[in-house]
Amino acid sequence: MNLNLRSRYRDDPEINLINFIDVLLVLLIFFMVSTTFNQEGRVKVQLPQASTIPVPNGTHEPLVITVTAEGGYRVNERALINSSPDTLRAAILKEAGADRGPLTIRADARSTHQAVVTAMDVAGRLGFAQLNIATVHQDNSP
Repeated sequence: MNLNLRSRYRDDPEINLINFIDVLLVLLIFFMVSTTFNQEGRVKVQLPQASTIPVPNGTHEPLVITVTAEGGYRVNERALINSSPDTLRAAILKEAGADRGPLTIRADARSTHQAVVTAMDVAGRLGFAQLNIATVHQDNSP
């Protein structure tokens, strides 16, 4: 016979884990919803594509704007007196007349980006819709 009444009625300690799990799940869902996953270290750039099909030559002579390394301009290999956008505009109007055919920009690799963008802007404002940028094919074969 067991005369120790305390040990007989003592309940085993019990931890209710259901409430603890509920709180953890709520916190997990909160952090998953409130966290933003930005990949700021990666810059996605969509590169332009070019075809190898030659452009058919028209009856008119193509208009070529050359940007020199110093930032000066030449229109159809005629040097301009200064590198002002107004001078470039006047030279393009003189050479092209009413023809708004394709225009090619040839820029020196050492020219500033601003000089090239200025030439593109002047041509765009004059209504040239087809703009070509001349490049040199570099053969990378060993």
